[in-house]
Amino acid sequence: MFQLRPEERDYAFVPKVAHPETNRYGKRIQLVDENDALAGKSLNINGDSGISSNPDRYKQHGFYFNADNCISCHACEAACSEKNNLPAHIAFRSVGYLESGSYPAYQRMNISMACNHCDDPVCLKGCPTRAYTKFAEYGAVLQDPDICFGCGYCTWVCPYNAPQLDPVAGHVSKCNMCVDRLEVGLKPACSAACLAGALDFGVIETRPAHREQLEARIPGFPSPEITHPNIRFQQAKSLPREMRRTDSMPLRYERDEHGGDFYKPKVAEDGRPKRWNLKKLRSREDPLVIFTLVTQLVVGAFLTLFLGSQFGLEVLNPAAHPVLHATLLIGLLGIETVALVLSTLHLGRPHRFYRAFNNLRYSLVSREVAGVAMFYNMLGGYTLFTALSGALSFLPAGLVSGLGTLFGWGAAISGPLALYFMHRIYRIKARPYWNHWQVLTSFFGSMLTLGPLLVALAYGWTLAANGAASGESASELVSLLALPMLLGLALEAIGLLYHARDLQKEGGEGAAAHYLQSTDFGYAYLARNIGLGLSIAGAAALGMSGTESLPGMLGLSILALIIAATAVVGRALFYVCVIPTTMPGAFFWRNKGFQEHARETGLADMPQVGVVPDTH
Repeated sequence: MFQLRPEERDYAFVPKVAHPETNRYGKRIQLVDENDALAGKSLNINGDSGISSNPDRYKQHGFYFNADNCISCHACEAACSEKNNLPAHIAFRSVGYLESGSYPAYQRMNISMACNHCDDPVCLKGCPTRAYTKFAEYGAVLQDPDICFGCGYCTWVCPYNAPQLDPVAGHVSKCNMCVDRLEVGLKPACSAACLAGALDFGVIETRPAHREQLEARIPGFPSPEITHPNIRFQQAKSLPREMRRTDSMPLRYERDEHGGDFYKPKVAEDGRPKRWNLKKLRSREDPLVIFTLVTQLVVGAFLTLFLGSQFGLEVLNPAAHPVLHATLLIGLLGIETVALVLSTLHLGRPHRFYRAFNNLRYSLVSREVAGVAMFYNMLGGYTLFTALSGALSFLPAGLVSGLGTLFGWGAAISGPLALYFMHRIYRIKARPYWNHWQVLTSFFGSMLTLGPLLVALAYGWTLAANGAASGESASELVSLLALPMLLGLALEAIGLLYHARDLQKEGGEGAAAHYLQSTDFGYAYLARNIGLGLSIAGAAALGMSGTESLPGMLGLSILALIIAATAVVGRALFYVCVIPTTMPGAFFWRNKGFQEHARETGLADMPQVGVVPDTH
């Protein structure tokens, strides 16, 4: 148990006060009854098997933040970091702020934020390794770094910056509500250390002494409907109609005159010019750029080969061009293997990739991994019983053929299903830029475009080179495969058009991300759109006329380069432009702009700056 100091002051203890039966979301505050099977168990803190006698042990606790009192002294940050022995680049609790006006008519509102131990913890549901648990004790959402393999998905879905991905240690960790202190009746270290009485703690829905409000919203705080967080606020002092962030996010918060004192996020258009910023298209998510595009290409190419032969396209029948067909299948299996290996490089601990299957019940990441694994194995089986059937001559020919067909239909079903789960990963409320049906049209559009394009190139060049001798023409096949390519490109274009329109209409972080895309990456965004237009025109021309000769195939190859470059730039923009519903940072701390400056100037080489030089 945590050792109480003899001189511990009264303000450090959690007050014992009356509370309602349910919280504002209708959930019971008493999480389990005293005679419940979950009660009376030890948390085994530091190996101690003792059980606390705290009468409020099984009640949902939470933080209370009074923005009127916060002076931004960062004592809460320091106390948290000291207690948890955190490195300078990790902070479970951080203090950011919003500001308005200019001197002398300047106003600032500080916000101290850590994990809110939500009623509906999206981090727990999203984690593929089941590293998160919501305990009946105090309602704490705890995370085990030893189970985590560092995918960082919990950092995507959490609206409050609570889980911290440590690129040095290779895992995520976060606030643990100081459950060891709670077991002996003490408040968490951060609230006990608060100098101004701004940060408090207790059973949720209870108001500390001498406080007036018990609100679930505050300017800069994301919608509580996402996770039902266990934090309550007071902000009674008058604020201006508009508050600005001091970090690099192009966001401001404007009071909704028709909705009380609620502040809505808006785009902070600061007149920044359009740029290429090609270097900044590189990010920690580069392995995912490759993995998603390659997987969509492989699924599309396989469906083209398999369904084409199943529905009477004789030129794609394995028997028509056995060497080419076998080479393509083995090549698809090979590049998907490379993509899967690259996807593990996105993990902080790649050697623990197998833990991705641990949470199939809740985690979309686990379902995506299972779907891709199923498709990969079915593709391998189809390749074995089709492309490599000569090595299985000791088996009956009918059995080999039947197994090939069985594995083929398995891959044909599991491939699109894997892409569906892949798209679902990005439908995140905490990332409005991604939370749009355009992700579905983009992923399946890439499948319909890239897969048939690869098959058209492989078969087109072969038929164009050998057509005179074999009597076969490349034109008909290429013309036919141009149709799904055109459909895929059209899906991509329609999705992007509605995506931009809807983001600007809805405002908030999604519109700010689109503003970032149109300015900081404006020329890259424009080049992607031009490339998409040229790709559609080229695919339409192929569909009408096909290609008959080697010069025609050269034109198809140039079109393929345009389509591939457009896809890579578009997917890179998808990852680098997203703005989550983050809590405001400060001028130096939790500021992406300062982090980039620190790495460019060498400040990141000093550990005390709190920025790691290598962001992987």
